[in-house]
Amino acid sequence: MRNIKTRLLFLFLILILSAFFFLPMTEALLFSDTRSNKFFYVTINERKAFEIRYVHSIHLTDVIESYEITPEQKIRLLSMSYQNLSIGLPGEAAEGETLELKDGVYTLTYNDRVIDSFRLHIGRVDADLALRYDHNELDLKRYLEKGKTYEFKVQKLTYYQLMKGENLNG
Repeated sequence: MRNIKTRLLFLFLILILSAFFFLPMTEALLFSDTRSNKFFYVTINERKAFEIRYVHSIHLTDVIESYEITPEQKIRLLSMSYQNLSIGLPGEAAEGETLELKDGVYTLTYNDRVIDSFRLHIGRVDADLALRYDHNELDLKRYLEKGKTYEFKVQKLTYYQLMKGENLNG
């Protein structure tokens, strides 16, 4: 009888530890290499807004894309701000968008556009590419390999995944 209780207790402890190790618990911004299993992540807290800032390769000016995380762990596009029109940057608003010019900055605002993920190509051009989150700016080209494409999404990670991936929080 005592042997059975010990075995049941041992089994219960293994189940609890396994659940802790393999249940998704930590919400993160995830960069997954599209050609391998390698991934990078930034753990997030209650702040649900973030930005991606890059230098346009032709205009050499900042472009700032603003997003927020929905309760369903999707990405809501909020706006894109830039200083020059033409190559690669919209000069007019499409349906469900608003384009405004104020103090020399164009701001394209999206009306509730939500996506699951997007692909981010890390160009070989030596220009800034940064993730802004929680009052910090993270230089993505310092961590992500130039010439590669990454899928960017919001996902809850298990403790095992946290150990397997590369934490960019510092």
